[in-house]
Amino acid sequence: MTFQDTKPDKKKADDPEVDSTKMDSTTVGSAAVNGVKVTDDTAADRGAQGRDNFAVRAAGPAAEPGGALGDLLVLDLTRILSGPFATMTLADLGADVIKIEQPGAGDDTRQWGPPFQGEEAAYFLAVNRNKRSLAVDLKSPEGLQIVLDLARRADIVVENFRPGTAARLGLGYDDLARENPGLVYASISGYGQTGPESDRAGYDAIAQARSGIMSVTGESGGPPVRVGVSSADLVAGMWATIGILAALHEKQRTGSGQWVDISLLDGSVSWLTYVSSGYFASGDIPQRYGSAHPTIAPYQAFGTADGFVMVAVGNDSLWRKYATAVGRSDLAADERFATNPSRVAQRQTLIPLLEQIMRERTTAEWVADLDAAGVPVGPIQTVDQALKDPQVLARNMVSELVHPTAGPMKVVGCPVRLTRTPPSVRTAPPLLGQDTDEVLAGLGFATERIQSLHLSGAVQ
Repeated sequence: MTFQDTKPDKKKADDPEVDSTKMDSTTVGSAAVNGVKVTDDTAADRGAQGRDNFAVRAAGPAAEPGGALGDLLVLDLTRILSGPFATMTLADLGADVIKIEQPGAGDDTRQWGPPFQGEEAAYFLAVNRNKRSLAVDLKSPEGLQIVLDLARRADIVVENFRPGTAARLGLGYDDLARENPGLVYASISGYGQTGPESDRAGYDAIAQARSGIMSVTGESGGPPVRVGVSSADLVAGMWATIGILAALHEKQRTGSGQWVDISLLDGSVSWLTYVSSGYFASGDIPQRYGSAHPTIAPYQAFGTADGFVMVAVGNDSLWRKYATAVGRSDLAADERFATNPSRVAQRQTLIPLLEQIMRERTTAEWVADLDAAGVPVGPIQTVDQALKDPQVLARNMVSELVHPTAGPMKVVGCPVRLTRTPPSVRTAPPLLGQDTDEVLAGLGFATERIQSLHLSGAVQ
């Protein structure tokens, strides 16, 4: 299967941000790897084949049988951020996620530090909990066959290679769907599987830049600013999760899987929402407003006597409440500021007046007074403050785990709330190859065979 305007596959250089493994340019297919034929003739040595994955799942402590996705097996061929974020979400929802990593190196982000906790970079620890690590060399025939065996049993495969790389490995959608027609297969890349630039490497910062997001981020009159987190990667991971769940639902009706194609650029463009709608409606190119809103005022951050506070005056009723609360009810009666369109038009006059008023009191005082008046308000918190916020803690958005080398560690929790099958934070991010033997045993490999694979370097 191909998407409508997919171009013929070409050799592409590896890219560390989108390719899940480091590999040479050797052509790899489902029939030959480095000149060695790969077939199913050795199935007896590897254990039972087929769709029955009970043994694999039963062995996996990372799975949550009572979770919403507790009966699903996910083969995770991703690394860095967008793919691991998607597969971690599936794992939080109960799926058994087996993360494929290169022996000796693993996911690049294991070394993206400092800061480190134990032997792992904090970056890696952020998006790899609730998973099992299988370290396997995809360039070896035996290693590739192990992954193919898992793919036959998997409900979901997620990869973030550059388009065409998975197919050259023999792990493309067409290859795997022939053996497993119910497979839901998700690809995350910089520009998608189609279009004139589909073979380009994808980077979060470039997607933010090209999508228009950076052009509307930053202070008025200042340079474009990248969002403070890797928003293009994260939104692509979220859209991948949504696409996977939609494909799984459709599979209930048809019994057939399908290919989910997600790009960093597409995901970031989708975030333009009302900004793009405003452009379509008016033809005016959206500008940067800092923390302010282009079509609502006052709706922005204000400096206080000791910090910053965010005020969201979303309608005229709130404006009157706000003006009264700050001791300037005369402003509400001023026809220049009486309606939101007039306040937006008079922004340059109104905002300096309010900035002077807001600097007269502390953040805590303004939060208390405006909140009492029914005006939407919140302190602009630093990361450490946000992670200690009583509301954040009450919602279990900070969880604690014990890692083999890092010891006790904290992670941000899953924001999804389900009444019967809630997500859970169960296991710490795995060490490289921590679960290799367990997964192989679940596939039916004998102890002697597993030892042989270790000695050959096919697995770690």
